[in-house]
Amino acid sequence: MDDLAERRSQLVAGRTIAMDRLAVRERSRGELFAALARRNIDEDVALVVVDQLQGDGFVDDERFARAWVESRSRSKGLARSVLRLELRTKQVAEETIDLVLAEVDPADEIQAAHRLVQRKLRSVQGLDQAVQVRRLCAMLARKGFGPQIAVEVVRVELAFAAEQIESI
Repeated sequence: MDDLAERRSQLVAGRTIAMDRLAVRERSRGELFAALARRNIDEDVALVVVDQLQGDGFVDDERFARAWVESRSRSKGLARSVLRLELRTKQVAEETIDLVLAEVDPADEIQAAHRLVQRKLRSVQGLDQAVQVRRLCAMLARKGFGPQIAVEVVRVELAFAAEQIESI
């Protein structure tokens, strides 16, 4: 097979691979490049494929990042720091990450921390209060919340839970 036929074959294969990935969920440019590299699509061909898909509106890193942040915030209650790391692993450009994360309302982030603690409270009931605080703060830390936010949210939620028990 000559070079032109090989290139055409790779372009068709590359577009098929990329479209198959996009059929499952939105993808970043970086994710598509990685998928094409794993399937031995030449780098220059991958660039053409991804650029064409972006031009056709199938690939948009800003749209991808917004959808990712919204989904992971809602489903996992993740803070901006963890979302930033996840978007980096998806190979989204730092400027796009900054733009999208700047749109996250800090109040919504705090509310997410409260919801996480409220759900987790059931599993730590009956434990010593120091153990409760440690476990709840550790859970929030894993979700990307800083120590000050974690301690404050845990303090408020434990006080509220204690009030509820006393009012019964």
